[in-house]
Amino acid sequence: MFLDEARIHVQAGRGGNGCMAFRREKYVPRGGPSGGDGGEGGSVYLVGRANRNTLYHLRFASLYAADRGRHGEGSNRAGKDGEDFEVEVPLGTVVYDEETGETLGEILHDGERLRVAAGGRGGRGNARFATATNQAPRRADPGQEGEEHHLRLELKLLADVGVIGLPNAGKSTLISVVSAARPKIADYPFTTLIPQLGVVAEGPLSEPFVIADLPGLIAGAAQGAGLGIQFLRHIERCRVLLHLVDLSNPEGSAAEDLATVERELSEFNSELLERPRLIVGSKLDAAVPERREELRRAAAERGLPYREISSATNEGISGLISDLSRRLRKVP
Repeated sequence: MFLDEARIHVQAGRGGNGCMAFRREKYVPRGGPSGGDGGEGGSVYLVGRANRNTLYHLRFASLYAADRGRHGEGSNRAGKDGEDFEVEVPLGTVVYDEETGETLGEILHDGERLRVAAGGRGGRGNARFATATNQAPRRADPGQEGEEHHLRLELKLLADVGVIGLPNAGKSTLISVVSAARPKIADYPFTTLIPQLGVVAEGPLSEPFVIADLPGLIAGAAQGAGLGIQFLRHIERCRVLLHLVDLSNPEGSAAEDLATVERELSEFNSELLERPRLIVGSKLDAAVPERREELRRAAAERGLPYREISSATNEGISGLISDLSRRLRKVP
């Protein structure tokens, strides 16, 4: 199961209490203070893992808590620090404070750690308070409470190319042809219910890139229609957008199909339409001539590059991969 949003409760460990103690040795009738400091409470960290691709594993625990620090002891022995607690998350995870809405950070690299709840400080033992005028202090500090937060985690997939378009435009078929990914393919809308990632390379020595098959968008998606903004967020991470339009549909207008998806992208995030974008007519083997000409004109009006492909016959596929590789080399 794919899950791209999760809510978790994190609690750092409390610091250990400082100790109040005095030396008790033979022939030392008035030994000085010897209370040690309490240990630091453990913190909670989110850790990026490249082998994780969903937040689904976070559904099974309501609380992620680190250990408390141990109390200080006599003979100036400090308490042991509490163990930190690490929560593994996939790369591309953005972390928000559920109560304030503040963005706490994002995790983009394997092994990257983000502290989301700091452990409490350990209390000072009475040995810390000894002075020339107070050589037997009877004071020790308690440990401080660790931080506690309710977090909302949001996963935005990291992909170089995002394939967008209306449902049933041929996105999944394209992914299955250009990569080893095997998404579900069928002749009905919303066959793809979760994003699919595939790795594509122009040749054995070429630099590979990641392509994402995103569920189809419909009118009103930015307001939640269809699969709504549930997957629109993933488009924000893509460096290049590949906009597929079905050339074989005898009904409707190819230009309107193109405009429908553009409107949803613009309403969700107006900057998305400024990304490098390639308009591709799909299902060329069954294309309606009028739709081909209409889509070619629409692309020219927008000043966008235009290509036509057939995933069924592989026509235009190699040229498309070469084009994408070339564009990605130019995009930071």
